[in-house]
Amino acid sequence: MIAAAVLLALLGSFGVFRLAAAGKIDIGRWLAPCGFKQRYGLPCVTCGMTTTALAFSQGRIFDAFYIQPAGALLCCLMVAIAVICFPLAVFGVGMRFVRRFFEQVKTRHIVLALIVVLAAGWAVTLARALAARN
Repeated sequence: MIAAAVLLALLGSFGVFRLAAAGKIDIGRWLAPCGFKQRYGLPCVTCGMTTTALAFSQGRIFDAFYIQPAGALLCCLMVAIAVICFPLAVFGVGMRFVRRFFEQVKTRHIVLALIVVLAAGWAVTLARALAARN
């Protein structure tokens, strides 16, 4: 049941981004402008994530990586999670390598890896913003 809920949530989020990319939903109504960028004139950690998700949902994977590398990597991770959840949700069959992975890797290591990915993506967008200023 959990795998089905995760799968539906991921498919739903990509569906919303696909509808927003097609102009059927105004996602700007739900997301306020970035306060960090307004105050300091520099992108925040998550600046570009929505644009990346929109590009990714349209199939423009390379554009998504250019816009915000961390966001594109997280979108790829979400696709991988959906692929892993599908057989478990539909057929009730789990993949052994996933179970072994989570037995060997601690949750704090996964969280640390996500923090490093976000920091690296922010460094790239921050470097681009600073280069554009000069």
